Amino acid sequence: MNKIYNPNKDTWSKLLERPTQTVEDIETTVLDVFNEVKSEGDIAIDRYTQKFDNVTLKSCIVTPDEIEEAKQSVSQELKEAIVLAKSNIEAFHSAQKTNKVAVETTNGVSCWQEKRPIQKVGLYIPGGTAPLFSTILMLVVPANIAGCQEIVLCSPPNNEGKINPAILYTADLCGVTKICKVGGIQAIAGMTFGTQNIPQVYKIFGPGNQFVTVAKQLATKFGVAIDMPAGPSELLVVADDTANAAFVASDLLSQAEHGKDSQVILVSTSKKIMDSVESEVEKQLSVLPRKEIASAAIANSKLIYVENNQDAIDLINEYGPEHFIICVKNEDFYIDAIENAGSVFIGNYTPESAGDYASGTNHTLPTNGYAKQYSGVNLDSFMKAMTFQKISKVGIQSIGSAIEIMAEAEGLQAHKNAVTLRLESLK
Repeated sequence: MNKIYNPNKDTWSKLLERPTQTVEDIETTVLDVFNEVKSEGDIAIDRYTQKFDNVTLKSCIVTPDEIEEAKQSVSQELKEAIVLAKSNIEAFHSAQKTNKVAVETTNGVSCWQEKRPIQKVGLYIPGGTAPLFSTILMLVVPANIAGCQEIVLCSPPNNEGKINPAILYTADLCGVTKICKVGGIQAIAGMTFGTQNIPQVYKIFGPGNQFVTVAKQLATKFGVAIDMPAGPSELLVVADDTANAAFVASDLLSQAEHGKDSQVILVSTSKKIMDSVESEVEKQLSVLPRKEIASAAIANSKLIYVENNQDAIDLINEYGPEHFIICVKNEDFYIDAIENAGSVFIGNYTPESAGDYASGTNHTLPTNGYAKQYSGVNLDSFMKAMTFQKISKVGIQSIGSAIEIMAEAEGLQAHKNAVTLRLESLK
């Protein structure tokens, strides 16, 4: 692991770079796929499924029989765990509902705001060696609470043309309206443009590799919104001598095993805890089933020593971690001072895994520093805020003159006339 001691602030930007390719490196590939899917539809989808997933499908649509088969193959123990997690996620996201906001801004002028669901949403769920069925809970549960009418899910098939049973079970349990066996760039393109089999959606959610992340960003050029640029997973832990080194190491490794391009960082005011965590990482890493993947991510990890809490929080806010774990004596300092983080985990007994699965918070979070300007997925992610206004005769007389003066000052005579005509009608 890379140890850095008291880095100069001038070096922080370079020190905190993510181990990812730039958009320019892969944008050409993504655009090529987008153009083909836009012009050829399912023909291009099928071609890329054959190329990247090594399987030829009769249809990319998951059938009721496949869902039923999946239900039977998921253990009762896992089903119960999923149901528990679903209940907690529902409780937390239901609590995020807000009532209509209404105010009479001046006599006779009523303004109010109401929220409406996004009608059609698309979800991307990674498959492969780590099928993220938990992400379905994080996305479909709030989508249903919001009232979304159409929920389309895309996930890559294996070389037998199947989707992981836990993904299908969870999707069915949560109420996904259509499940498609499509992965990667082509899945995002399919939901962006729509094909014969894949419905076009208004907003796309879900994590993915760097190619999926760039594809989502490019989808916005074609009129489709996205949740956020959610790419390779990352975690930053701040720890002092009160932290449990074994716990900290386990949290670092929990993110490292996501993928070779994941990044984990420890920031500490204690050289002793840094050394202890490094030893624990090596010990725990040796027995992990995904050792090869985690090892590659650990190679990109950093152990950073700083002398005081203020330097630590300044560095952390500069990084803007997706996941931020606080394991220090003065935890209130970090809770109050953190400004840029996707989700915060506090204390030795709050593992990041809790947020990934069952505590109730959402695990679809901004990565790559986007926590500086993006929120994690929440109930409002699936809704639009609409404003309304109603003006009475008294109301237009109250604000009409101000509107006329402002419109004329901007040179917009038709705007002024729209008010003038109404005012004259009331004389």
